[in-house]
Amino acid sequence: MSIILMIIFGLTAILAAIGTVQTLKNREYLGFVFNLGTFVIFGAFTVATLITQGYPAPI
Repeated sequence: MSIILMIIFGLTAILAAIGTVQTLKNREYLGFVFNLGTFVIFGAFTVATLITQGYPAPI
């Protein structure tokens, strides 16, 4: 179950990183702040899940 959660969090973090770059190019500062916050939070959740549960997750 935690591996699915890690995949979802990881994909969200990757999409937020892409959105951060795009909003910075378009000079949309509010979108940049929200995308950066999403990237940091979901990236941290991904790393924390990877550290606590391991990869692959134990059964």
